[in-house]
Amino acid sequence: MPLSEYEQRMLEQMERQLRSDDPKLADALGSSRASGSRVLLGVVVLIAGMGMLVGGVALQFYWLGIVGFLAMFGGVWIALAKPRQRGVDGAPAGRGRPSASSGPSRPSFMQRLEERWDKRRDTR
Repeated sequence: MPLSEYEQRMLEQMERQLRSDDPKLADALGSSRASGSRVLLGVVVLIAGMGMLVGGVALQFYWLGIVGFLAMFGGVWIALAKPRQRGVDGAPAGRGRPSASSGPSRPSFMQRLEERWDKRRDTR
């Protein structure tokens, strides 16, 4: 059942709020388009590895069975691994020290919660 326009607007507003409050959590929970292709590639490698494992054992080529097992392991790893995020210059995003010219940093989500908790306890 599709969402109504009001529900879609509320969902978009909640997503924007989450992204502004805790961008790391939003990135961790968000899905990327590349993840579907990674899962598909991982499943293909896993099935090929199963075939090599069974074929290697059936034909008594044990080295092929070992390679098949390693391929199965690699397929699962490919499917479950989180893709690396790259910056504009090709370097991993989020590495290094933040520049001083980026302006004042906002307190983290947990710091804001702690501040609110302290204020609540002080007013009682």
